[in-house]
Amino acid sequence: MSTNTNAANGDPLVHVEGVEKVFQRGSEKIHVLAQLDLTVGRGEFVALMGPSGSGKSTLLNLIGGLDRPTKGSVSIAGDRVDELSDRQLAGWRARHIGFVFQLYNLIPVLTAERNVELPLLLTHLSKAERTKHVATALAMVGLSHRARHFPRTMSGGEQQRVGIARGIVTDPTLLLCDEPTGDLDRKSGDEILDLLQALNREQGKTIIMVTHDAHASARASRTVHLYKGQITSEAVK
Repeated sequence: MSTNTNAANGDPLVHVEGVEKVFQRGSEKIHVLAQLDLTVGRGEFVALMGPSGSGKSTLLNLIGGLDRPTKGSVSIAGDRVDELSDRQLAGWRARHIGFVFQLYNLIPVLTAERNVELPLLLTHLSKAERTKHVATALAMVGLSHRARHFPRTMSGGEQQRVGIARGIVTDPTLLLCDEPTGDLDRKSGDEILDLLQALNREQGKTIIMVTHDAHASARASRTVHLYKGQITSEAVK
């Protein structure tokens, strides 16, 4: 069993206990996570590293409520995410989770500001309030001047900044990043990592980032290594 009972920084926010994840492929059972325990403190920036198939993205999806464990529990800010219904999960994610993806997942026919606004459509905010939140998020990532531009007119780094603005526009409890620099050159990737560090240090955002890149993981306050569905080591900076 892999254990980590104390968060390196702040109050416990994420608590994963005894989690197993098994996928069924025909008659074959594929064990992706095995009796995994992880605690992340409020205000931490944690990198999840490991080879392909180690369970990093599966763990991220469980923490974000995109999937459910086969066994074990996942608690975020005191909520047992694994016990919520599908309908409850949708509302919970809208309130608590911001996602940043490797391939940006922007809608090409929408401007930057409309892409950023999308998570707010699940809230009860008025149009004026949504506009204010979008403007604030774009300003935080340095893209106020590109608000009405379409993704096709932006560089990869700019598109990822839009993706981060969309991830933080709801002021989420937790920001989950899946290979956020994986599709970028080193310069653009460093700019994205600078931004994530600033969000963590200056805005107090709790961030969990999946990455294959040791250069990227060096920006985190703690690196957790996974192998075959278990935590094998951790390094606190």
